[in-house]
Amino acid sequence: MASVGEEEFRHIRRMRDDRFPYEIAAIMPGEFFVSRAPMIVYTVLGSCVAACIRDPVVGVGGMNHFMLPEPKDGANDSWGETTRYGSFAMESLINEILKRGGMRSRLEIKLFGGGRIYEGNIDIGARNIEWVLNYLKVEGFQPVKVDLGDVFPRKVYYFTDLGRVLVKKIERLKNRTIMERESEYAAKIRTAAQTDRQGAAEAVTLF
Repeated sequence: MASVGEEEFRHIRRMRDDRFPYEIAAIMPGEFFVSRAPMIVYTVLGSCVAACIRDPVVGVGGMNHFMLPEPKDGANDSWGETTRYGSFAMESLINEILKRGGMRSRLEIKLFGGGRIYEGNIDIGARNIEWVLNYLKVEGFQPVKVDLGDVFPRKVYYFTDLGRVLVKKIERLKNRTIMERESEYAAKIRTAAQTDRQGAAEAVTLF
């Protein structure tokens, strides 16, 4: 596929699943992926937020996965590790779509994640939700679909050609993989954790 040859995304893990017609690009916290060719972008969200964005006219689409709204240290690397922040993750995803022929006025945006999966007084998911909704408002965007908040982690499959999203809400965790992964990522902010395997009941929703 054309997307496989794009240098910017060679680090993104690819896989196949007989249930789906296209190659799957699996992104972790702090990553994003854009494709001209029809593909599926997959991620698992706890308190993190993912934006699925495409230009339906040219068929270019992608998804990001960010943990924190904005940096506090003035970092300005919009391509590297700082894409863990919403401010850079959104700009990076949108800019890469525009580089491939997309237009801002045509962008279709869907938002997912921001679950309250941690106990305690600090609701990281709520902070991420508040930030991303405000970001879109300031930038003049209106999301066409929103599935944010609640207490469940989510598995998200985004079809870049049609804009279809398959969401599986993980309603019963049998291990702490997602929470541990996000905690590790927030603490170290260097590498994403290993792919999780959830033994859980899943509620499937199409967007």
